[in-house]
Amino acid sequence: QVQLVESGGGLVQAGGSLRLSCAASGRTFDNYHMAWFRQAPGKERKFVSAISWSDGSTYYTDSVKGRFTISRDNAKNTVYLQMNTLKPEDTAVYYCAARRGRWYYTVPNQYDSWGQGTQVTVSS
Repeated sequence: QVQLVESGGGLVQAGGSLRLSCAASGRTFDNYHMAWFRQAPGKERKFVSAISWSDGSTYYTDSVKGRFTISRDNAKNTVYLQMNTLKPEDTAVYYCAARRGRWYYTVPNQYDSWGQGTQVTVSS
């Protein structure tokens, strides 16, 4: 069974940076895609970014391109989301998710495992 544990959220001023971490355990992840989603109060959970564990291919939603960077450390079984130039509209609970398979998806129901979430608050 896959376990995902996020960390790194917090309160930051607009224009600042945060780095989220997602520690994965429970199996090997060679054939997995890992993703970050976020959910603002009263809103649906939305795709932010994904990475292929095997070849490192990355994908981003348009609103974070050029500001966020997803990466992985195979030795530590950890995925990161570096968030720069944060905006108040980035405020949300950020979730790490895992999906076994060759493809990534931008909808939450395609992911098998989820972390507990970490709060990111960006003040104006």
